[in-house]
Amino acid sequence: MNGTTADTETRSGSGSDELVFFVNGKKIVERNADPETTLLTYLRRKLGLTGTKLGCAEGGCGACTVMLSRYQTHTQQLLHYAVNACLAPLCSLHLVAVTTVEGIGSVARKLHPVQERIARAHGSQCGFCTPGIVMSMYALLRNNPTPKMADVEEAFQGNLCRCTGYRPILEGYKTFTVEGGCCGGRGRDNGCCMANGSGAEESSEEVVDESTSLFNAADFTPFDPTQEIIFPPELMSLTNCETSASLCFRGDRATWLQPDSLDEFLHLKWKHPDARVVVGNTEVGIEVKFKNMVYPVILAPAFIPELNEVRHTEDGVVFGAACTLSHMGAVLRQEVETLPPHRTEVFLAILEQLRWFAGLQIRNVAAIGGNIMTASPISDLNPVFMATGCKLTLFDKDGSRVVQMDDSFFTGYRRTTVRPQEVLVSIEIPYSKKTQFVFAFKQSPRREDDISIVTTAMSVTFNPGTDVVEDLKLSYGGMAATTTMATETAKKLLGRRWGEELLQDACSSLAEEMTLDPSVPGGMVTYRRTLTLSLFYKFYLTVLQKLRDQGVKAEEVQSDCQSAADLFHPETPSSVQVYQAVPEGRGQDDVVGRPMMHLSALKQATGEAVYCDDVPLYENELYLSLITSSRAHAHILSIDTSVAESMPGVVCCVFADDIPGSNATGPVQYDETILADRQVCICFSDQSGESLRLMDRLMMFLSFLQVTCVGHIIGAVVADTQLHAQRAAKAVRIQYEELQPVVTIQEAIAAQSFYQPIRTLQNGDLEAGFKQADHILEGEMHMGGQEHFYLETNVTLAVPRGEDGEMELFVSTQSASKTQSLVAKALGVPANRVVVRVKRMGGGFGGKETRTTVLSTVVAVAANKLKRPVRCMLDRDEDMLVTGGRHPFYGKYKVGFLNSGKVVALDVLYYSNAGNSMDLSLSVMERALFHMENSYSVANVRGRGFLCRTNLPSNTAFRGFGGPQGMMVAESWITDVAQSLGRPADEVRRLNLYVEGESTPYNQILNQFTLDRCWDECLSRSGYQQRRAVVDLYNRQNRWTKRGLAIVPTKFGISFTALFLNQAGALVHIYTDGSVLLTHGGTEMGQGLHTKMVQVASRVLGIPCSKIHISETSTNTVPNTSPTAASASSDLNGAAVQNACEILEKRLEPYKTQNPKGSWEDWVRAAYFDRVNLSANGFYKTPDLGYDFDSNSGRAFNYFTYGVACSEVEIDCLTGAHKNLSSTIVMDVGHSLNPAIDIGQVEGAFIQGLGLFTMEELHYSPQGVLLTRGPGSYKIPAFGDIPTRLTVSLLRDAPNDKAIFSSKAVGEPPLFLAAANFYAIKDAITAARGESGISGPFRLDSPASTERIRNACSDRFTKLCPPAEPGTFSPWSVQV
Repeated sequence: MNGTTADTETRSGSGSDELVFFVNGKKIVERNADPETTLLTYLRRKLGLTGTKLGCAEGGCGACTVMLSRYQTHTQQLLHYAVNACLAPLCSLHLVAVTTVEGIGSVARKLHPVQERIARAHGSQCGFCTPGIVMSMYALLRNNPTPKMADVEEAFQGNLCRCTGYRPILEGYKTFTVEGGCCGGRGRDNGCCMANGSGAEESSEEVVDESTSLFNAADFTPFDPTQEIIFPPELMSLTNCETSASLCFRGDRATWLQPDSLDEFLHLKWKHPDARVVVGNTEVGIEVKFKNMVYPVILAPAFIPELNEVRHTEDGVVFGAACTLSHMGAVLRQEVETLPPHRTEVFLAILEQLRWFAGLQIRNVAAIGGNIMTASPISDLNPVFMATGCKLTLFDKDGSRVVQMDDSFFTGYRRTTVRPQEVLVSIEIPYSKKTQFVFAFKQSPRREDDISIVTTAMSVTFNPGTDVVEDLKLSYGGMAATTTMATETAKKLLGRRWGEELLQDACSSLAEEMTLDPSVPGGMVTYRRTLTLSLFYKFYLTVLQKLRDQGVKAEEVQSDCQSAADLFHPETPSSVQVYQAVPEGRGQDDVVGRPMMHLSALKQATGEAVYCDDVPLYENELYLSLITSSRAHAHILSIDTSVAESMPGVVCCVFADDIPGSNATGPVQYDETILADRQVCICFSDQSGESLRLMDRLMMFLSFLQVTCVGHIIGAVVADTQLHAQRAAKAVRIQYEELQPVVTIQEAIAAQSFYQPIRTLQNGDLEAGFKQADHILEGEMHMGGQEHFYLETNVTLAVPRGEDGEMELFVSTQSASKTQSLVAKALGVPANRVVVRVKRMGGGFGGKETRTTVLSTVVAVAANKLKRPVRCMLDRDEDMLVTGGRHPFYGKYKVGFLNSGKVVALDVLYYSNAGNSMDLSLSVMERALFHMENSYSVANVRGRGFLCRTNLPSNTAFRGFGGPQGMMVAESWITDVAQSLGRPADEVRRLNLYVEGESTPYNQILNQFTLDRCWDECLSRSGYQQRRAVVDLYNRQNRWTKRGLAIVPTKFGISFTALFLNQAGALVHIYTDGSVLLTHGGTEMGQGLHTKMVQVASRVLGIPCSKIHISETSTNTVPNTSPTAASASSDLNGAAVQNACEILEKRLEPYKTQNPKGSWEDWVRAAYFDRVNLSANGFYKTPDLGYDFDSNSGRAFNYFTYGVACSEVEIDCLTGAHKNLSSTIVMDVGHSLNPAIDIGQVEGAFIQGLGLFTMEELHYSPQGVLLTRGPGSYKIPAFGDIPTRLTVSLLRDAPNDKAIFSSKAVGEPPLFLAAANFYAIKDAITAARGESGISGPFRLDSPASTERIRNACSDRFTKLCPPAEPGTFSPWSVQV
């Protein structure tokens, strides 16, 4: 289309070419394409297509997934592939067709089957991740209309969901697959034929009213691949007609040059040696976004033929450097299928690494050359390329050279021997030899889409027909500043026989050669060093087995060691959901108790659901970016905004002086500031000269601003666009005088840095209890915090209304009323001038209960100052830095027990890391104390709770609210009791369980107690005793893989512990056409609250749900609302809605009596013409509540939700990786209002708990800097982490007379049940330690990460890598 010279006709005055591409079939011609603009920004801000979401901006969550389609002229084929729009540069899209979620279907027009099935299968809760998941599935079906389940699982490797627990998504999309053996729900009346085939072993008698089907696949619209949107004919014509692909796009700070020939590329690289070469932008995009890098010239050679070709030579396969990882994988798979096995060892090693390399969206665009030239020390592929001697062809304008990837290729951190003017053109991957064996392995915190901790490739070649080593290459990533080779060890092993003696020498040598500084970035030093030996041992076993398979006389692999060499192959998950069906004869219009779809699910699947940042831009709207502290504890000496204020688009900066009202803020105590302010010092003076001189000094001290955590908000920059505001905020220069921070719980204990009060809960006679005990043991455990990782980060849009100080705010918050009151306080106006509106949230989990006001108040102050609308949506790294998370806890306990295992005395200390303000930390600690015994009856008990004041961002509410922390320590001591007695843990747990009528430590009698029923049903459904026997047999037969089994109960108190919050309001309008508008005090964050409220109103009013609508939650309809939290929102708001509807029903009763055969509309019209008020307020407060800590009296909770989970896991003792084999959950949720929503809540909470207890780890530096700020470094569970077999059963015949329609709260209680997986892991570790002769209780902190699991499995390899002495070094991260 364009020539290669700068004066080409199509170039605009700015010297840029026209960028031509299509979006959803519509042609877009962009004349000012900016190289730094991403496709996502363009879609959302320029085209107004807000279905595609921003979740992380680093390609790690998949919320922004779209499909790109390109016509390849050389093959005359269409290429469809999913990509992350947040990383895709706009300039890379010339002659590309982009398809977004809006382009494939809509509620208004017609749903695509991909959209319909995820919604009707209940796979969309908050819905923020749904468009990305829909597009990943859509792209798969465009390439393969009849996929296997394994293809579906691979397609979702780059997508995350925080709400659903993934099961319903997979189940909905299983209906597209061709798997034999599963009917997709169509084969039998009662759901999945696979799941229900095993029903006989679960229950000997048939249960008539038990249901296992949450949706009917027969109702789905059939999928017809021939009806898909066609590739735009005009685009195909433009592609065919284009004579040259050479392009130039110029932006404010960067120029994008896209050469169309190798010669032009070499010339440009010679002219611009420092230019960055970009193909997939998966590395450079991150550097520009998060490392503030500016690259004035970007070279984009993605379409140069030589860089894309694949050639076969005598020695191997040559890939052009711009070939994508997906393409390389496809070619190598083809080679493996057609060549003899001995020639494809290298290919198989690469394919093994590619299985776990990022997500599919990244692999679809990331280039092989980029992976090499990035020179990452933890690259997954570079160790394979080095160990197998791959050859690189390098060109510059004067010629070419070939270099081998060996131990001299990487010259330092992120540096190679490639010269600045050279470009990598191709890589040759060799065929393997007949006597060569190659092995590659990657260990990461999470199996799917994760960066390596240690990665390795090992290649050994033997003298033909023998087990004598001829050549050996051992290459490691994650063990130095570069990918490195263990050359000394390899040298020592040449000429040696492959046997036990070689193994011992190799491990000793590797332990000496592969050392790490104890302070090395990434930490985990002992673990990483141990992995180098463990992975070599796996290689050793694999090679031994292969030698014997080839008939070589080699040592035999012992049968109990064989599983250590097995590669991980995921099984497709299967599941069963059981709930009590509604009684026969109940009318279809009464939807309470039925599995009704989430009301917004279809809109969420099409991208039509409006979230806060989807609200269209106001005409004169501005964007705000926060200025935050980079120090944990410091005085600010100066703030220089001169550079920032002179940058393009900047309107102003906002600081504390701009706040017209009060700068003091906080949800309970006003112990925080909106923006960093001067420290308040109070001096009581007796007017003597000495005191006055002290006062002078204090006044000087007062002139400093103070910050008390990294991420403390100092000010903000307001500009015309998000990009301009963020750049300017980073340009603000701040000088600090650093003060000593308190970061960890242990530091706080040492400094006695605690908030008051210190809570104590005591019952019985502790001293007598310990005297009665046969045994006393003491123990401790630490439980790490957790990031909420709601997919939608914090966002606020503030719109001044221009008169009387009025302001309207659109906020993603669980606490509309608290936002209203704190914004009003900041603005210095009454609350009646501030309206807060919440349509829906993209997840909350407690993280949006109080910490949203941190942002909302700042945005409101800026909007008030400028009298213009101001918007801010935090980036993921900002959100993680600023908003805090679940409280880390440290528990110390002393427990007295009898020989039988009965616990008779407990003394427990809890310390929580509260952070730099109180927030809700006292309430969190109180709930931890209320749950300190979990479900166990202990006659003599004392719990004390300390709130540690530290220099971390204030920690806050998170699903479970202290309950999981309290119960986790309880499960630790009950496990210790069992281990110290040598008794089965399930017996000791059962022995200590509460029974009906017993009293808790806070003197609440347990009525309607169903925990024993849950326990027995869980034992039965899981086949616990049979599984125990199978696990024990497996452990006797396997040395290096072990299985574990655990069953864990939970008892969760339902109510706000703050009495005044246990109230709710509702407002119901009936309009003259019969339609009903319902408003209540709760907010929708995916938990289905609005759906349940409509069900309640539908039943009370006796009308179909279709007549009832909930628009939003707002402070001008229902005032003074409690936050949507504490799992009590359905109870409180449901009762308020019931109250309002009953009032209206009573008003309509006379008209029903007068006209019994009339319709709803007739009665409403009659009432209206009779001048009857068709609007009603409803209200509810929970009765008989009010606990007093001082007297230990009063009812703390309205009732309890009970549950039991049994989980089985398998650990790899050599790497610390684990597999969740099965989980069975039995949950008492009373009479479920909506089984689909409740089961979704159980599964979502359980998988979130799985993250908390086994995977998610926040790392802080000793200086209090959060090191894990996004999905790249902080790992939540992914699709591949869910249990292979998952059974969820809602306890039948368990009505609860304390809540709406006999239901029970469900949001938080199931989360703790994932502790069953933690204690199953501990059970497996116990078996591994037994192999080394170690028995008895041991400490295992949470989460049970790969590092902790491996280090706890003490063996011959760990002994070779002892840890450095604490105190002799400064660690990379500390346990906070």
